[in-house]
Amino acid sequence: MRIVNIIAYVLVIVGAINWGLVGLFDFNFVSMVFSGVRSVGSIITYTIIALAAIWLILSPFITDGVLWLKNRAAAD
Repeated sequence: MRIVNIIAYVLVIVGAINWGLVGLFDFNFVSMVFSGVRSVGSIITYTIIALAAIWLILSPFITDGVLWLKNRAAAD
């Protein structure tokens, strides 16, 4: 679960940086990479980032309020 949490954090950070670029500079990095906002690559990227955000919201409920980013043995 540790790896999933780290990947989810990275994806959400990428999404946040993209939205920051859209808000500040009207530049959408994801649509530039995939040649359009509604291209298949952009839709898949946005969906994966949304699923990562949903995972980060639900993960603490699944693990009794703990979002593991370290090995459990190292955290004890």
